[in-house]
Amino acid sequence: MLYSIPELLALLIVTGGILVQAWVGIGFGLLAAPLLYLLDPAYVPGPVLMLGWMLSLLIALKQRHRLNWRRVWPAILARLPGSWCGALLLVTLTGWQLSLLFGSALLLAVWLSGRRYHLALTPPGLMVAGFFSGLLGTATSVGGPPMALLYQHQPRLTTRDELAAFFLVGTPLSLLMLMAEGGTGLLALPLVLKLLPGVLLGFSLSRWLERRVHRDSARPAILLISLLSALGVLWQGIRAALTG
Repeated sequence: MLYSIPELLALLIVTGGILVQAWVGIGFGLLAAPLLYLLDPAYVPGPVLMLGWMLSLLIALKQRHRLNWRRVWPAILARLPGSWCGALLLVTLTGWQLSLLFGSALLLAVWLSGRRYHLALTPPGLMVAGFFSGLLGTATSVGGPPMALLYQHQPRLTTRDELAAFFLVGTPLSLLMLMAEGGTGLLALPLVLKLLPGVLLGFSLSRWLERRVHRDSARPAILLISLLSALGVLWQGIRAALTG
């Protein structure tokens, strides 16, 4: 399979983003999507969603004996109404209004987390986080931080594995909505196949890193990625408001 220079850059971006998410639990979409969009808009959102789902599948298969599916199911179930509400908001509010609203809410959540305020990892807490993950993911394509903030005080491997289980079931819902909106062409499967080696390489590098870096907490990385997500969504809203 031959690669052009832009395709090699895309492969490098995917590898780096997958490495971060395989280590922390979130970050692939935030880090990879904007850069891939600059190379070719066709990479977003279909291929990014597909590649992120493939990583979740790899993690779930690797950790299938230690995954606590029973705990994460309340969040998965709550994602359904959250996604529906996000779709309703998409037809009710303008894009920049959504970005300002959700970016501000996410920024507030990061600030409260830094002040030691956080939801407990209980079924009600998981339902709240799952709902807002579906809401944000459908309306702004940034759905990881609500769940990651809930898990920020858990061991890093627990966070990564259970978020992978959440995305493994939740991402196909977004893909189905995408196909219903614009057909299977938006998935751009030839692009996905070309970038698939980046998923495998990034996942392999994360396992190599785990054997050499023994860090149990991902909280600083989660807060940083969530903060960048909030600022990115806010910037999209401000830019759209000024240009619209």
